Amino acid sequence: MKFKREEWFTIPNLLGYFRLIMIPVFVYLYLHAETVMEYYYAAAAIGISGLTDLFDGKIARKLNQVTELGKFLDPLADKLTQGAVFVCVTMKYKWMWLLVGLFFIKEGFMGIMGLLMLRHNGRKLDGAMWFGKVCTAAIYVVLFVVLLFPQMSEQIANGIIFACALLMLWTLGCYIPVFRKMWKEKAV
Repeated sequence: MKFKREEWFTIPNLLGYFRLIMIPVFVYLYLHAETVMEYYYAAAAIGISGLTDLFDGKIARKLNQVTELGKFLDPLADKLTQGAVFVCVTMKYKWMWLLVGLFFIKEGFMGIMGLLMLRHNGRKLDGAMWFGKVCTAAIYVVLFVVLLFPQMSEQIANGIIFACALLMLWTLGCYIPVFRKMWKEKAV
């Protein structure tokens, strides 16, 4: 994949770089948090990253700055951010490993199927489907809840985690027929 030099410094891509920089900031803040307020600082780092994620796509479309680099950078920042938060939160809530495992299974499946589609018929998913966006939003809600309420009981946290796990499994199941249909389509 080759990116044009003029794509590197568009406003949406600069926001994408910022989101990548916020990952180690969050990790540091979370791992060193000892008080509820310090956990809030870690949550604020993720919140700021999430807000930039909301606006980078809108800005790209409004300013006509949609780029191939941005199409690569945005989901990369999403997945790396989610992965970092998952791994950090597993240190407090052991059942979060269930979501980490499902996250890697789902994303691994999506990546492998995407590569297979490109190789088979030159097709690729053109962005996330609505159910993928719902799943991503639910993951962020779960992560924010456990970040904002570090003194939450383990039973409540586990209930939220299991509900999110079910949603992730459902989303994975929804993508299977999408890829099956794409597989049957003629090459582009």
